[in-house]
Amino acid sequence: MEVKCDNYAMVCNYEVLGLLRDIQAGRGQKKPNKFQTNLATITYETVKYLEKLPCAHHTAEGIASAMRALTPFKLTPAEKLQLINLRPRSEVEIQLIVEESEERLSETQVEKLLQLLATNLPGPEEEEDVQNEGMEEEETNIP
Repeated sequence: MEVKCDNYAMVCNYEVLGLLRDIQAGRGQKKPNKFQTNLATITYETVKYLEKLPCAHHTAEGIASAMRALTPFKLTPAEKLQLINLRPRSEVEIQLIVEESEERLSETQVEKLLQLLATNLPGPEEEEDVQNEGMEEEETNIP
């Protein structure tokens, strides 16, 4: 195998999901060659899996604003990527993602981190909450 371009970048699950959806739609994809016989199956299964994760509810603007908001926390690029991909909802999850978080982050910083992730990166629970509120209103209006 020959390396054609030695540039690399870490991509988040949102970007992978977008790329795979483009491949499914046939955008930017030429006719599959003999080495891509299982591409459709792999693409389908991966999209199906990624749609269950928080990345299915993210937006490009939300990710960009989250990255800007994470700057003061002095996190490594890998930690930022994991925070965006996993979108933690508890302090324990932050401790698992951020190396030596007890020494590097105070409790108030961890709370701020959770708050800014919840603000910038919506997840499935926010959509469920909105739907549940609508259902509760409908139930109270039933005679």
